[in-house]
Amino acid sequence: MKYTDFKTRSCFLLSFLSLATLISLVLPGKATADGIPWAWGYNMFGQLGNGTTTSRITPAQVSGLTGVTAIAGGSWHTIALKNDGTVWAWGRNDEGQLGDGTTTSRTTPVQVSGLTGVTAIAGGGHHTIALKNDGTVWAWGRNVTGQLGDGTTTSRTTPVQVSGLTGVTSIIAAGGALSLSLKNDGTVWAWGWNYQGMLDGTVNEG
Repeated sequence: MKYTDFKTRSCFLLSFLSLATLISLVLPGKATADGIPWAWGYNMFGQLGNGTTTSRITPAQVSGLTGVTAIAGGSWHTIALKNDGTVWAWGRNDEGQLGDGTTTSRTTPVQVSGLTGVTAIAGGGHHTIALKNDGTVWAWGRNVTGQLGDGTTTSRTTPVQVSGLTGVTSIIAAGGALSLSLKNDGTVWAWGWNYQGMLDGTVNEG
C-alpha cells in the first residue's frame, strides 16, 4: 500500500468509489414548508439556535430565522441556507466553523461573513462548506487535515475558496475531517483527511 501525505493538497479525484453510495451517505435537511427551522435534542453549545443551552426533547423554533430552504449540521454546530442565498450558522465555534470572523459560540443564528449566492451547504465535524451559483466551493472552520481545500492547514473563521475547483454542481458531503463534491463532468473530488484511503485509494496514516 502506498502512503502519501494529503494534508496540504487541495483536490483529488475519486475514481474508485460508487457515486450512488456516496450520495446515499448524506441527505440535506429541510426546514418546514414556511421556511422556519425547528430543532430539538442536545444543546450544550446552543446548536438548537433558540437562545439557550438547554437540551430539548420537543421541537423549538430557531430564533429569528425565516426563508430557510436547507439545513445542515456538524458535530456541534448547525447551518442554514436562506432563499436569498445567504448562509447562517449557530452552535459551537471553537474552530471558526460558524464563519462569522470569531471563535465565539452562538446560541442564535449569525450570518456567515461575505458569502452570497449560495445554492448548497454541508457541515463537517468542525468545518463547513458551501457551493455558490458560479460553481465554486467555499469552506471555513477547522483545517488541521486540509479539509478546507485551500492548500494550507490553517483554520479559518471566514470562508475561503477551495483551490482549483470549479464547475461543481453539488456538495456530496462534509465528513468529520474531509469534504466531497460532484463536478458537472460527473467526476467526484475530495480533500482533507485520508486515513484508510477515503480520498483516492492511497493511505495517509498521519
